[in-house]
Amino acid sequence: MIFAAFRDALAQLGDGRFLRVTLLGIALAFLLLIGFSVGAIWLLDQLLPQTITLPWIGGVDWIGTVLNWGAAVALSVLSVFLMVPVASAFSGLFLDRVAEAVEARHYPALPPAQLQSLWDTLIGSVNFLGVLILVNLLALILWPLAGPFVPVLFWAVNGYLLGREYFELAAQRRMTRAEARALRRANGGRIWLAGGLMAVPLTIPVVNLLVPVLGAATFTHLLHRMQGRGPVR
Repeated sequence: MIFAAFRDALAQLGDGRFLRVTLLGIALAFLLLIGFSVGAIWLLDQLLPQTITLPWIGGVDWIGTVLNWGAAVALSVLSVFLMVPVASAFSGLFLDRVAEAVEARHYPALPPAQLQSLWDTLIGSVNFLGVLILVNLLALILWPLAGPFVPVLFWAVNGYLLGREYFELAAQRRMTRAEARALRRANGGRIWLAGGLMAVPLTIPVVNLLVPVLGAATFTHLLHRMQGRGPVR
């Protein structure tokens, strides 16, 4: 069931609606991080003195420039690290469109899904951002260890986190939050394994930008298969 859902999600990856959500998330994240970096550098420039007086040397006017350049480099590195979780969080605001595209192609007989409020969408996106930041922090911490079991541990821990978020995102379009959580608990092992499948591409640069769309599509298929609905071919 898991691999069939993943296969169907991959087959639809070229759908224009999938690509629009991915590109929109990347573009918004890029603009946000550029704006944050420019604003942080400007603030440092305002706060740091232009000239620093050192004992036995006197006034030095180049330390501020060095600190500004150092801050710029640090922010650039931080932006690279944050690009994936921030882009994924922005994509999370539009993942409902991915689920709609999956259902329109594979489950056309379904009634319209219940609309998510803006508040619920924002809460889900913030939760998703938190999960993805945790995923990236764990990757950063565990990477130097490079032990043989590190990848398995990484996929297991983050498979649980990602599976929970993606499944509830898909399920709440068709049921209440309480019903979605109950269904997730009843199928915990299967959802955990599917989340682990999502955690694997999360460790691959560039490919990880597709994970939100791929995850939303996979878990939409998984939800309907759990409820006994097969996709229309």
